[in-house]
Amino acid sequence: MANLDPNGSFYDAIEFFYSKPWSDGMPVIPPTQERVEWMLRGTQHPANEEIGLVPPNFEPLTVQRIAEHAVMAGALPEYMPAILGAMRAILTEKLNMHGVQTTIHGAAPLLIFNGPYAKKIGINGDRGCFGPGFRANTTIGRTVRLILYNVGGGFPAASFSCIGSPIRYAYCVAENEDDSPWEPLSVTRGFEAGENVVTAVQCDAPQLVHDDANDDPERLHVAITDCMANFGGMNAWRATDLVVALAPDIADNFANAGMSKADVHALLSRKAGRTVGELKKGGLWREERINRYVTKVDPHDDHCWVPTIQEPSRLFLIVAGGRPGATAGVMHGWNETTRGVSVSFDA
Repeated sequence: MANLDPNGSFYDAIEFFYSKPWSDGMPVIPPTQERVEWMLRGTQHPANEEIGLVPPNFEPLTVQRIAEHAVMAGALPEYMPAILGAMRAILTEKLNMHGVQTTIHGAAPLLIFNGPYAKKIGINGDRGCFGPGFRANTTIGRTVRLILYNVGGGFPAASFSCIGSPIRYAYCVAENEDDSPWEPLSVTRGFEAGENVVTAVQCDAPQLVHDDANDDPERLHVAITDCMANFGGMNAWRATDLVVALAPDIADNFANAGMSKADVHALLSRKAGRTVGELKKGGLWREERINRYVTKVDPHDDHCWVPTIQEPSRLFLIVAGGRPGATAGVMHGWNETTRGVSVSFDA
């Protein structure tokens, strides 16, 4: 908590935080003792409970420090269970938050929430869910980012990220379970229906794909899989995660053709890719790097097919957004050193 002048104004406190490397560039709410105690009412976990070490500084993250940053971000106490779940996922070793905190890339951990608690506290998975205007999405995502800045030491001035990304302000959505023809991501990942789950995936900002001309799956997938195999994304060159978010209208087009979620997952995995001959034309092609693929790649066969999805578990397929809208979002992964993580949380 900040040691602020009790005689100073609220705006003086905001300017004080601007004078330190403690902000994401937007005003923060001063984390006074009273406000932090108010935030802690949102969880049964003791304030001194340690959640993990935040890289690259590897400073300990306690529930108290989470509450302080939740205040700064403008969150509500009822968001605390979701934030605690998010930080447990992010600090899981296989997600490799250390790598993303120190990379020259602009990736960030995308948080995908499933279950009744996300709906209860208003995490939006409907229209505009990847954009501004939703307090829960924004402040939960912003709390995470401020923690990565202030506890982990990954603030912009110390970050190696070359051009950065707007997803490093906040990157948090819920899956639109109510408007999906299939089971949610959490069930696909092995959790029970109705369980509160957060999934963290290191990926880029959404690349939007629009197709309101096709409802035949063999044509409908083309724009999506072409974007998945984009030469500028990591997935064309390495075995890494990838998230595809289908708007409900797009998901329904697949479902109305008799396709299950597993069918669509298999179709996208099968159709997204490039030949060796195409990959050789540019991008990150290096013959000595072909061992980064799980699939056996013959660098001397220009017709050799290199799938974008190297392992089925690397593709995270969700339904998000609202109606009407024939849109999909493709979020390329970072690299092969990270694996998406899903954890359940108590609400």
